[in-house]
Amino acid sequence: MDSEQLREYGHRMVDFIADYYKTIESFPVLSQVQPGYLHNLLPDSAPDHPETVEQVLDDVKTKILPGVTHWQSPNFFAYYPSNSSVAGFLGEMLSAGVGIVGFSWVTSPAATELEMIVLDWLAKLLNLPEHFLSKGNGGGVIQGSASEAILVVMIAARDKVLRSAGKNSLGKLVVYSSDQTHSALQKACQIAGIHPENCRVLKADTSTNFALRPELLQEAVSLDLEAGLIPFFLCGNVGTTSSAAVDPLAALGKIAKSNEIWFHVDAAYAGSACICPEYRQYIDGVETADSFNMNAHKWFLTNFDCSLLWVKDQHALTEALSTNPEFLKNKASQANLVVDYKDWQIPLGRRFRSLKLWMVLRLYGAEALKNYIRNHIKLAKDLEQLVSQDPNFEVITPRIFSLVCFRIVPTDNDEKKCNSRNLELLEAVNSSGKLFISHTALSGKIVLRCAIGAPLTEEKHVKETWKVIQEKVSYLLRK
Repeated sequence: MDSEQLREYGHRMVDFIADYYKTIESFPVLSQVQPGYLHNLLPDSAPDHPETVEQVLDDVKTKILPGVTHWQSPNFFAYYPSNSSVAGFLGEMLSAGVGIVGFSWVTSPAATELEMIVLDWLAKLLNLPEHFLSKGNGGGVIQGSASEAILVVMIAARDKVLRSAGKNSLGKLVVYSSDQTHSALQKACQIAGIHPENCRVLKADTSTNFALRPELLQEAVSLDLEAGLIPFFLCGNVGTTSSAAVDPLAALGKIAKSNEIWFHVDAAYAGSACICPEYRQYIDGVETADSFNMNAHKWFLTNFDCSLLWVKDQHALTEALSTNPEFLKNKASQANLVVDYKDWQIPLGRRFRSLKLWMVLRLYGAEALKNYIRNHIKLAKDLEQLVSQDPNFEVITPRIFSLVCFRIVPTDNDEKKCNSRNLELLEAVNSSGKLFISHTALSGKIVLRCAIGAPLTEEKHVKETWKVIQEKVSYLLRK
């Protein structure tokens, strides 16, 4: 690592990225390339001799960027946001520059201790119960994604049950969730060895705005107990992927507690909003949870990846995930004086991810972050109103946060034709390159999703988006 070369190249790279953001609206939001496009543009083998930074950046401009979908565009409204910011970028740069692998305390004490501190800061901003703070038996850890978070807590819950029920009881373990829960739960079940027939996916519908009904859960648990099975894991949601539905945490937690079921709360998207006092109500009941997760990389100005997981009992995690080979032994760990985050996750290695979250919290402050989220929610409220006023469209589920779910209204009650028409509209809107939205299915209806949350999005972008959607639907309806 040559310091002067880094200074020179670093300046060029920062300029390149700054220019990218300055011109980001000139790119089609959704990449319009065809599969395999890059194989025709790049050589079959790596170069034998060094090339210049200018050559590489020229190729980024002409060959890579055309194949990029621009998640940071102010006109990106698909899926859920994946925030980037100056503070997050600087923290990521610093982490890459320092270049540590902080799997245990001794490998970089600051990495472990800063992670504990910033997770405690966030827990306090969310007004999480004290048992999630690092001073007790619980604590927080940064995972790569909500999928990893669900997997590690499921493994912890599984091993906790099997220690008392016996290892041969794996085939009796049952998992519960609504049908709105992210597919990450299904993948976790596959990895953790939960039998597919023991995954209870409970139907949610419009009667509860797609939240899980406690009585459905209670009924399923009772039937499984009668059959001699072992209910062991429940996943509740705060802001589902399809429609941002919120499950009734307190009621679900009560059922979980009375049946000794591990209760995990997935608030990957909407958890960020709950730092605002007026939205904290949506995680009421979190005190009944064994674990809670939110993605700072979605809507909290922290560059991917940065998924925050809190657990009530850290020992449940470490008993399931800890390894202690001779080459990793050290005095601090052996004396149980420190946290070794390698035992809270699947891999051994881990990056210094807390740096970027620390920088976001310090460079913006809690009040600015709250107002940032409130602004997106206001823009979504404005869009919801525009949709409601147009006779060609209907809002499918009441908006809670910054996601608006809507569709073209059916004609002659023909749902099949309506579904096809909405998919046509989706294709027309996205192929324009002016914006990018995504879709889902709710009770068999194809629904368009507009998730507002990109850092650069302003009122003018939302208005222009609606104008494009109206133009495309006018053409479709005239066909």
